[in-house]
Amino acid sequence: MEASMKNICLLGFLLVLVIAEFGEVNGAHECGKANPDMEAFKLAPCASAAQSENASVSGSCCAAVKKLGQNPKCLCAVMLSNTAKSSGVKPEIAMTIPKRCNIADRPVGYQCAGADLR
Repeated sequence: MEASMKNICLLGFLLVLVIAEFGEVNGAHECGKANPDMEAFKLAPCASAAQSENASVSGSCCAAVKKLGQNPKCLCAVMLSNTAKSSGVKPEIAMTIPKRCNIADRPVGYQCAGADLR
């Protein structure tokens, strides 16, 4: 009986690991374990700059973009996230922010939804 209970516990543990693994694969994000919609809130200082190329880009926006830009896949996912879209972000304009911030090591030419990050 004790061996059978251990086997059931082991089977349960393995099942949890398998579910977690598939959940991670299916729910894996470009931002690692972070959800791009949640990461989009970090770019709140960029709201106006992501809607108009004529809007000034704040230092706090540039700092946030520089940090997220270390992972171009994440930056792209954030710019295309539902949160960004519902905030009025225009991806084609948002992609100009790294250049407008004069970020030297920005991911120039990285393809993001058919457009290049600049």
